[in-house]
This record gives sequence, structure tokens and C-alpha cells, in this order.
Amino acid sequence: MGNETVLNILFLSGLSDLPALQLPLFLFFLLIYLLTIIWNLMIICLIVTNSHLHIPMYFFLGNLASLDLCCSSVTVPKMLFDLHTKTRRITITGCITQVFFFLLFATSEIFLLTVMSYDRYTAICKPLHYTQIMSLKVCVQLASIVWCLGFTNALVHTLFALRLRYCEKDVIESFFCDLPQLFQISCSGAYINILLIFILGAFLGVGPLILTFLPYVSIFKTVLKMQVKGKRSKVFSTCTSHLTVVFIFYSSVMFNYFQPSANHHSGGEKVAPVFYTAIVPLLNPLIYSLRNQEFRTAFKYFFKKTFPLQFINYRR
Repeated sequence: MGNETVLNILFLSGLSDLPALQLPLFLFFLLIYLLTIIWNLMIICLIVTNSHLHIPMYFFLGNLASLDLCCSSVTVPKMLFDLHTKTRRITITGCITQVFFFLLFATSEIFLLTVMSYDRYTAICKPLHYTQIMSLKVCVQLASIVWCLGFTNALVHTLFALRLRYCEKDVIESFFCDLPQLFQISCSGAYINILLIFILGAFLGVGPLILTFLPYVSIFKTVLKMQVKGKRSKVFSTCTSHLTVVFIFYSSVMFNYFQPSANHHSGGEKVAPVFYTAIVPLLNPLIYSLRNQEFRTAFKYFFKKTFPLQFINYRR
């Protein structure tokens, strides 16, 4: 115990050690990140400026775009910097700070997906009372609860991570700081932290997942009773978009966190963190915008208003 040296500087293993892959990976993820920023900012801008999108569904979708933008910005810029400079250095303080903000945005997204499921249930199963139930005040309150729960979960995990001593080794087997990788370099025992992941994961992960899928039992029953096929297909479109986002996000996150041991990380398991930190924030706006007729109409109107001459020539 007395010979242990507490670390102040850590090194990230990155995505690959092959020099030939550094530039292609940098260019690929730079493109992914730029597209993520453009698409999510475009969705936020359309929701704010288009009065037809001032309804609860798009209010929550705007929050989802904000969370995706923040979640990607916590990890991807550092990854791009390391690919470009090949330094891969990060301080313990910077590492734990990155863990906090990543958990804040990722946990908030979990609860937001649950709220969006309840919104779909109210809109489809209780359409006559939808505006009364999902008023602006209620939407703001639900969004505030989502962010508060995300903050609380992130704070708890961060405080427990601060109590650990990091002296086992100075290399984190990932391209960003996350709890399972931090536990690997701890020399003070992370059993409580790992237990905390499973306990809070059961309440704040599995619980919201059940609450997310539960309303769809009533939703699908209501949809099957609809006589108009056009209305039915429109409802199915919004529901499948939400369910697709839920499936992609949960499957990649659970693959990374809910494993038998925190020490079973290999190079192949970097795929899941890459997916939910870089790819999912880009896929979410594409899934919603391409499958949503109102969004496509709003985008065409925005494009026509912003670039009138180009739009006319395009139409010709």
C-alpha cells in the first residue's frame, strides 16, 4: 500500500494503434460529428421556428436532439484530437469530469425516451384529452424531471468514482473515460461501484425500459382498431421511429455496462461505445426526420424560405 503511486495523468488506448488507420479514422469520425451537429441543430431550429411543430411530440424530440448533441460533444472532440495529435493524454480530473457529463446526458436520454413513449400513448389512446394532459407546463415539468434524474445519477456515480485510488495502471482501454474502464485501473477495489451500476441500472435503466414498452401494448391495440389505413400507417411510422431509437440506444449501452466483470474489455468491445457515443446521435435525427411527413414538409418549407432561387431551380 505504501509503494503505490497515485496517478494524475492517464493515457487513452484509442480506437486503434495502427498508424495507417489514424487519418482514415479521423476523417470518418470528423464527418460523422459534423453531420451530427448539422442534423441535430437543424431539428432544433425547425422545431423552434416552425409553429406547426409546437406540439409535445416535437418538444421532446427537440430535447432528444439537444441530448444527442451534448452526448456526442462530450466524447467525439477528444477522440478526434487524440487521433490527430496522437497524444491520448487526459488528467484524472478531466477523466472524471468527462464521466460525469457523459452519464448526465446518457441517463437523461433514457428517461426522455420513456417520456416520449408516454406522450405517444396519450396522443394515440387519449386523443380528445391530449392537449389537456400534455400541456406546455406538464411538458416542461417532465423535461425538468428528466434532466434532474440524469444529474442525480451522474452525480452519485461520480462521487463514488472520486473515492477510488487510481494506481493500477495508467492506460484506459477505451477512447474516452467511462466507468467500466475506470474500474480497471483502480487499486482500491471497485466492488461497491460495480454493485452500484447494477442496482441503479435496475431502477434507472431496466425500470424505464419496461415503462417505455408498456404503453405500446395499449397503443398497438388502439392502432389495430383504426379503420382508416392512412391514419394507421402514420401512427405506425411515429411509433416505429421511437422504438427503433430505443432499441439501438439500449442494446449498445447495456452491452457496455451490464457484463459479468468490469475486466472483460477487449478491442472488439470498443464497437459498442463508438456506436452510442458517435453513431446513435447521428442516427436519431435521421430516423425521426426521414420517417416523419410533418418534418419533411417543415424542412422543405425552411429550405424554400432560406434558398428561394435554388429551390425554384431544383423544382424545375
